[in-house]
Amino acid sequence: MNAGQDGAARREPHRTPVRGRAGARLAACAAAALLAAAGACAQPGAPAKTRGALLYETHCIACHDTQVHWRDSKLATDWNTLKAQVRAWQATDRLGWSETDIVEVARHLNVLYYRFPPQVARSVSAPRRPPS
Repeated sequence: MNAGQDGAARREPHRTPVRGRAGARLAACAAAALLAAAGACAQPGAPAKTRGALLYETHCIACHDTQVHWRDSKLATDWNTLKAQVRAWQATDRLGWSETDIVEVARHLNVLYYRFPPQVARSVSAPRRPPS
């Protein structure tokens, strides 16, 4: 082994530490990739997340943790007020959700935290005719 080969074998590649915003972005991307991989490796029998859960986790969870739903002065007191709160907050954040999205997020919150009785769809019946 000559000196040139010996020196090359011991040298480590030059590594520049990633700092600042670029480092934070790199760490966030790495964490997201790990979470995505973990999700792909989830148990085969695990239920898929609902649209309501995905919308809530994407747009709401950063500010609305579980404490908001368990506090004594919660604003949602039944199914209709829960939907009204979801509608109001999505409007405040200018999310542009459809009525279906609002119902899905309210349903997700109801299953997870509130447990209000389910709404029964009321059918509109034809007016009764008086007997002839």
